[in-house]
Amino acid sequence: MKDLFIDIVMELPEIEAALQNPDFQYRLKAIAALKDYAPETAVPILVATLKDPEFLVRSFVARGLGKQHSAESFAALLEMTKFDDTPNVRAEAANSLSLYGKVSISHLVLTFCQDDHWLVRRSILAALEELEAPAELIEICTEALAGEDLTVKEAAIDALSTLVNSSHHAAVLAQLLTLTTAESPRLRARVVHALRKFDEPQAQSALIELRQDSDRQVVAATLEDLFQQ
Repeated sequence: MKDLFIDIVMELPEIEAALQNPDFQYRLKAIAALKDYAPETAVPILVATLKDPEFLVRSFVARGLGKQHSAESFAALLEMTKFDDTPNVRAEAANSLSLYGKVSISHLVLTFCQDDHWLVRRSILAALEELEAPAELIEICTEALAGEDLTVKEAAIDALSTLVNSSHHAAVLAQLLTLTTAESPRLRARVVHALRKFDEPQAQSALIELRQDSDRQVVAATLEDLFQQ
């Protein structure tokens, strides 16, 4: 979501008044205006708005807390990831948590394991890629691949393939090879693209076998990759 109301400047009394307005657009503007204030001023106001009835306002609160680093804002984001009843808000809170760096990693892994909504999980997968935490990324990818959501599984395969040059190279390749027989053609097609990044004979043999796949989209993926080589 791109920043809205980016140039708004409001005095604190205006912000406090806007936050009481029944029209949530005013509340959004007030939350956005807090970007101009220091954490000691902005964070308590943001925290006081965690329970706003409009999920879009709570999403803005999560974004604001990600930019106003303090112990209080970190704790508030943890609360949002655990207890907010809207997946969009939880996903935004998880993304904001990641902006705190390495200290957020264990919390993001725990959230991933406890929250199976696809939007939250995809947000955390992307965040851990950015944080360069390969061991934890493999952990949540394994969790994702054991789940039910196909889009999360696809994202997990893509995420695993980013570790091709890491110390986890062999483990990642082994995991990808087990997915060449996945039930979903979409997953097998995704594996094709991932395996292209590996030079090992096992990877190349698997790609050759997948050219004979029973599903046309998988075969098309192998041919597409072949022509790009």
